[in-house]
Amino acid sequence: MRRRATCKRFFFTPLLLFALCGCFLSSPQTATPQPSPTPLIIIATPTPLPESAFTAQDIEEQLIINIYERVSPAVVHITSQVITLDFFWGPVPQEGTGSGFIIDREGHIVTNNHVIEGAERIDVTLADGTVVPAQVVGADPYNDLAVIRIDVPAELLTPVELGSSADLRVGQRAIAIGNPFGLDRTLTTGVISSLGRIIESEGRPLGELIQTDAAINPGNSGGPLLDSRGRVIGVNTAIRSGAENIGFAVPVDTVKRVVPQLIATGRYEHPWLGILAYAITPGLAQALDLPVERGLLIAQIYRDSPAHKAGLRGGTRQVRVGNYRVMIGGDIITAINGVAVDSMDSLTVYLESKTAVGDTVELSVIREGQPLTVRVKLAARPETAR
Repeated sequence: MRRRATCKRFFFTPLLLFALCGCFLSSPQTATPQPSPTPLIIIATPTPLPESAFTAQDIEEQLIINIYERVSPAVVHITSQVITLDFFWGPVPQEGTGSGFIIDREGHIVTNNHVIEGAERIDVTLADGTVVPAQVVGADPYNDLAVIRIDVPAELLTPVELGSSADLRVGQRAIAIGNPFGLDRTLTTGVISSLGRIIESEGRPLGELIQTDAAINPGNSGGPLLDSRGRVIGVNTAIRSGAENIGFAVPVDTVKRVVPQLIATGRYEHPWLGILAYAITPGLAQALDLPVERGLLIAQIYRDSPAHKAGLRGGTRQVRVGNYRVMIGGDIITAINGVAVDSMDSLTVYLESKTAVGDTVELSVIREGQPLTVRVKLAARPETAR
């Protein structure tokens, strides 16, 4: 009996396993689709910054607001009317607009020369909307500065404070207020981008300019460029054609030098040497076998000019260098008062910004290969030499 039972147990077990396997093989189960889990979205609510974090920003905003409220009443809108001729030589009035700023209680206003140049009529709109005619007091095309005057009660005039441009630094704040495209007293902000720029203005070098990225557009000309204390540091005068955020301003130290003469006499006397010269380059130096690679080779000296009276020498003969004819044999100027010069523009800008009529300057000169120093007393540039 024990033996049969044992055999039966072994026989039954394989059958059971076979049956179970058959069930799995013959009846495959289909997986039931399960719903996708809902994504867990965590929303981080930023913690509000403490009031102390806004202190610096609030101070900066209040500074700009305060400057605008103090200075904008001094900024005026200038409208000038110029008479031009049409194709049939008939007179056609044309209007131009610009900006200016009041500098005293006598009604004097500083602007750019190109804003009022050739104008038959000039009108000034004050901050309160009052429109009054203006008269030209004086103009200096070379520095692109002019002074006009209006006759109104002193209580309607809010003069600006003039600062200094001698100690300006690149990166300082620059604030412009003007009338771009006729939009009265528009404020823009930026920084001083560079100093001492020289640009060509109507064929003349306009030097020692302040470059800024504060937005300056047509109509801003003649308006003030301000520092962070609201003091005038320049007169907005030009923009770089085809470029954004490149504007230029005449430095206020030039204004303080030129404007008093314009008010007193109507014109500004420019210091003058009385020479025409070539800028020496390494190539020109090599072609002419000159002793220096930088400087000014004097080609011509005006008769009775300061240079002529000081004994400077001009060119004596003409030679051909490439496609150009050059006068050679004259003195070579390498420096003025110890400051190197390498172009007529750099010499002119130095004379304009660092000297005045009647000053005596020392020129470092090379004559026939030998260095010497020549002292020259500057005179006023005659109209014929402008």
